[in-house]
Amino acid sequence: MVKLLILQVIAHVMSDYFFQTDASSKEKNENGFKSKFLLKHALITFICAWILSFDINFFFCGLAISILHYIIDGLKKSLNTSRFAFFIDQILHLLVILFFVWIFNRYFESNTIWDVPLSIKWLVIILGYLICIKPTNIFIRETLVVGNIESISDTSAELKNAGKLIGILERILVLTFVIIGKLEVVGFLIAAKSILRYKDTDTIKTEYVLIGTMLSFGIAMMIGLLINKF
Repeated sequence: MVKLLILQVIAHVMSDYFFQTDASSKEKNENGFKSKFLLKHALITFICAWILSFDINFFFCGLAISILHYIIDGLKKSLNTSRFAFFIDQILHLLVILFFVWIFNRYFESNTIWDVPLSIKWLVIILGYLICIKPTNIFIRETLVVGNIESISDTSAELKNAGKLIGILERILVLTFVIIGKLEVVGFLIAAKSILRYKDTDTIKTEYVLIGTMLSFGIAMMIGLLINKF
């Protein structure tokens, strides 16, 4: 059950973050059930859930996950009045996945197409790196929104994209160093970036970036420490 659960979370991350653009996600959030992307997204969710189960009999559970994903995303329009909409949405999706993995494990007979040769530890490592790429950028953005921390409006799109790329690279480095047990290198990276950021004379910009940096490093470190528990 644990391996299937991890695979389904990977499927969710792939469908919700990597196979969906920011533009389509925004349009979906604004239009709800009227969105032109909603049905396509639900179909991608089903395909990811079924294929990454590596089990023919997971078809109906994968279908149920995608239908509920469709309903949750369709209703998200009414959730957008809340600052916590993103977190509520993700918690609901993960609860649905957990429920149907449990249902499958309890009531269905497994008919595995291909027995995944990777151990649970390696699957968790893959999931950790995936989360450190796009999902964490969105998580940090939404956390800043919840904290009523205003974004830097005078920053160009190019600089914002560069900042996202830097964040991804630093999280990958931090996660790698935590997994291999080189925490002292992580400390050096944090110190080096903090010094560079504090050279900026714009206090508001510096504080905003520093909060994002601490969240970025903190998430990567927590993921790495969790991985090391397996």
